[in-house]
Amino acid sequence: MPIRWDTLLTRHTARELDRSLVGARLEAVRLDRSSRDLMLLFKDRTLIWHLHPSQGHLRLHGPVESAAGDHRLRCALRAVEAPPDERLVRFDFSASRSGPVSIVVELMSTQWNAVVTEGDRDSVRHLLWRPSKDTRRVVGQPYEPPPPTGRVGADGDVSPGRWLDVLEPLPREEQARALVRHFAWTSPLNAAALLGDPAGADARSALVEGRERWRVMVDAATPAVPVILELRTGPQPYPFPLPGTPSRAADSLLAAFESCAVGPGEAGDVSPAAVLGLELLGRLEGRVRQSARRVGSLRAELAELADPQELRAVGNLILARYHEIPSGASMAHLAGFDGETVEVRLEPGEPVHASAARYYERAAKSERAAERLPAILEDALAEQAWLDGLLERVRSGNADEAEVRQALGPGRAAQGGDTAGPALPYRPFRSSGGLEIRVGRGARHNDDLTFHHSAPGDVWLHARHTAGAHVILRWQGEGKPPARDLVEAAVLAAVHSKARTSGSVPVDWTLRKYVRRARKSPPGQVMVERVETLFVEPDATLVETLAVRSGPESRELLDPDG
Repeated sequence: MPIRWDTLLTRHTARELDRSLVGARLEAVRLDRSSRDLMLLFKDRTLIWHLHPSQGHLRLHGPVESAAGDHRLRCALRAVEAPPDERLVRFDFSASRSGPVSIVVELMSTQWNAVVTEGDRDSVRHLLWRPSKDTRRVVGQPYEPPPPTGRVGADGDVSPGRWLDVLEPLPREEQARALVRHFAWTSPLNAAALLGDPAGADARSALVEGRERWRVMVDAATPAVPVILELRTGPQPYPFPLPGTPSRAADSLLAAFESCAVGPGEAGDVSPAAVLGLELLGRLEGRVRQSARRVGSLRAELAELADPQELRAVGNLILARYHEIPSGASMAHLAGFDGETVEVRLEPGEPVHASAARYYERAAKSERAAERLPAILEDALAEQAWLDGLLERVRSGNADEAEVRQALGPGRAAQGGDTAGPALPYRPFRSSGGLEIRVGRGARHNDDLTFHHSAPGDVWLHARHTAGAHVILRWQGEGKPPARDLVEAAVLAAVHSKARTSGSVPVDWTLRKYVRRARKSPPGQVMVERVETLFVEPDATLVETLAVRSGPESRELLDPDG
């Protein structure tokens, strides 16, 4: 069950965090917007605060290594404080390069949030999440805290007369609402205890007794007596036992939070982002989505295959009615073998017998695809199930960072790129002759590969007249590259195209310096000069044989649609 925060719980939680953490060296801050987890990565431990409305728990965990996507802030914690009668916890750190650093946790209503500020102006630098129509927290502007409650008694001083003046004239059922509205440090959690028990005493004496209990609890010098309240809605950490509410003692408030947390990511386990880091978790989730898209694409391709018998029948009809078709026609209406009129589409300007040959070729291609696609789909389904299982084990705490990294292979950082940048737009392979081959990761990344991750002297390849990946064969030598390396690059281009089920695929190649963007065309569409063509047979086993990476990703065929 979610934790209910009031100002007394906020004050004493801040005090306990201050005692536990002051002096600790902060390495980085991790803000997981999807799960709304705030993670302070100290050198020797990690504070994880689950700020989703369904949670609210916080806990101390062992050290977690900083990862890409974290906000690196190397500074020491100076203090943890909560303003009087406010549901705010403020972590103040020593100065970084940009000046003092603070992290404010806001616990109002269910709009729980965390704000990272820097500099003498307390400028907002990062938000855990941005509510709609939020004009109070603007990145780059000074942080503006929520309006104060304005209730009386924030300093712990309310006279008995004022207490009675507000509460005594009201019926019992309205006193709790008035109490919470007027007096600091009160909440629906403690209202019943602070109103006193009228049983066995007159109502006035009960109110006086409740006011005295309030005064002791809100005195700044009163130490907490941590307990777990047994509420009807579930266990609730609290700094004091409350008369009339069952409770059990806890060693500390942090221990009480740990005991009350239930479900994955709380008791016993931390969130996947805390274990893996946002960048690695995002890569795994991206692979899961990519795998699902690939399965959908293969299923659609299989469902849309034309009937080869129908295609051959059209070819036969064209040849049988050869003399009835006008030269250069794009369409003809012919009497079918069953007497029905058949509309036949032809290639304009092409000899009639060539159009018949096209229908025979399409029939053969459809038969080959029907034979090959089920096995490719079966492999894709197996990989999808494996990735789904890995993500599920990550979320349940049964898979660690090393296993995920081994499965995904190295990201950009491991290949010498920017540690905070996205994955490279290509997948690397190595030819039999030792040359690097780069295969674009789908249509969206073809432009990036061709124009930002290749040299003018490299060889550019692409399957002709079909959607597919751009392929770069790194080559800085004189003349043409070795024939075997060129053929292997061409096979990879064929395999990573829509023509991968064909028996023979024409693959165009030229030097990259003869490739240029087509004006006003979609990304990936280019114009090429000095093109030569190789005819190769797609061989999916070459993907595994030449792959540079290890793990399942090396065996994955890229989706030519991106």
